[in-house]
Amino acid sequence: MEISSPDFEHNGLMPVKFSCQGEGVNPALIIKNIPKAAESLALIVDDPDAPLKPYIHWVVYDIPVVSRLEENSAPGTLGVNTSGDIEYVSPCPPTGTHRYFFKIYALDSMLNLGDGLNKQELEKAMQGHILDKAELIGLFKKK
Repeated sequence: MEISSPDFEHNGLMPVKFSCQGEGVNPALIIKNIPKAAESLALIVDDPDAPLKPYIHWVVYDIPVVSRLEENSAPGTLGVNTSGDIEYVSPCPPTGTHRYFFKIYALDSMLNLGDGLNKQELEKAMQGHILDKAELIGLFKKK
């Protein structure tokens, strides 16, 4: 499985548009080579360079099996980020360049657990259901 974005290269700088200094929307994501047995997708976006390690920016699960997640969209059931909100939090590093990991998982079922799982709860719920996974890293530094 592969994940990419039409907006930035793997290990490349993310455009300001997707940060706290821009529109703060999530970038579009393209998913390829999803296993045929996949029933749903899950996405975790985190920043391991944040002072609160890792800072969870986005948790989404029970995403229908699609090859593209559109910009500024919440394609499935939303989980809780580090701020305690159920939404995408755009990159806004306090200092330096941070790495933002977009991790996509192909699952053999829908989880059907309702809104509000945090990263750890989602990872526990996915155990035994992950068919494949892929990762995209975007970089961002405030101007």
